[in-house]
Amino acid sequence: MSVSDWAGSFGNWRSALDELKVFIGPAFKRSEQQLSAGAFIDGLLSGAERKTGWMLAEEAGLARPYRIQSLLGRSSWSADSLCGQVRNYAVDALADPDGVLVIDETGFLKKGTHSVGVARQYSGTAGRIENCQIGVFAAYASRWGHALVDRQLYLPKTWADNPERLGKAQVPEEITFATKPAMACAMVSKLLDEGMPCAFVLADSVYGSDRRFRRMLEARDQAYVLAVRSNHTLRFFTESGLMQTDPAMMFDDLKPEAWHALPAGEGTKGLRLYDWARIPLGQTSQRGFARWVLARRTLRDPGNISYYFAHAPSETPLSELASAAGLRWTVEECFLRAKDDLGLDHCEARSWHGWHRHISLVMAAAAFLAKLVADQRKTVLQKQNETSPRMSPVTTSSNAFNAA
Repeated sequence: MSVSDWAGSFGNWRSALDELKVFIGPAFKRSEQQLSAGAFIDGLLSGAERKTGWMLAEEAGLARPYRIQSLLGRSSWSADSLCGQVRNYAVDALADPDGVLVIDETGFLKKGTHSVGVARQYSGTAGRIENCQIGVFAAYASRWGHALVDRQLYLPKTWADNPERLGKAQVPEEITFATKPAMACAMVSKLLDEGMPCAFVLADSVYGSDRRFRRMLEARDQAYVLAVRSNHTLRFFTESGLMQTDPAMMFDDLKPEAWHALPAGEGTKGLRLYDWARIPLGQTSQRGFARWVLARRTLRDPGNISYYFAHAPSETPLSELASAAGLRWTVEECFLRAKDDLGLDHCEARSWHGWHRHISLVMAAAAFLAKLVADQRKTVLQKQNETSPRMSPVTTSSNAFNAA
């Protein structure tokens, strides 16, 4: 193995970028649109601080931003078609039987009131109620990397019930109000129907608390680990009758030996260790699946406990559920990199189509970077047992070192 093999410089990234542009080409109706989309992605990958129309046009050597702005607004092409192409590209690079699908939303802060979907609403990005747009996203993660694979803008009731605003923002007539869990339910169903290899579906408590979302996954025999609030009401029948409780109460009297120190994946300082425990919910299904309430407790502060609903084959070990729960950070990493480096939150378009086009193009740029990383990891894995042509066998090197 040569230095360039493991350092990642072996690949021709310009050629790989050209391959991406060819791959997503069918999403565009005209060659001019393909060229503009290519220039747009080049600008997203550039060092431009703001990914605005003017700055992307400048990166492309254009005198004015007309072509860039037209790509998002006036031209005719399907953002959903592009998103599907990007998803195929990303999953081809990252697909793995042990991969996971992660659902989450992110906010896009806005100052005005005219951008589609903007309203005073809670944004996890800001940690408070802000004037913003909210997008629901799906990310795919595996041992090879992670990338965003689907997206849709959330329309608050104030928008969905206002035909005049919908018309001005060019919202398609078939788009109606839907809660975020309902949007996620439709999104995940579509992705699983497409055959995406998925060991677990992961999400935070916004989705984990939604019974319809959980039942949809269970009906498909799809394993999941979904966060849930500590006070989420649970009702089930016992010999004494109807019992009502919540996750926090269920784990209050759990014996110390029921907790096990297990890693939840790698962190910046090594393995992230927590205490984990689970309590079964109901009987194993006829198809061999079981449900549990899962708890994660920090080692330094035993009072700091997070809870999850889990559904998986009955023989699934606790360590597997803990590892799956620990992968929810991958979608946050996708948001962070796409916003900090690729301008995910720099969209200037106010229309429905403009927002989805901008986001889909950013996802294309992010998928390209994810594929570069995946290809590098696969190359290293394939060659990890090879001996570098510049190095003598280990025994010879060792003897030479000792002799010196």
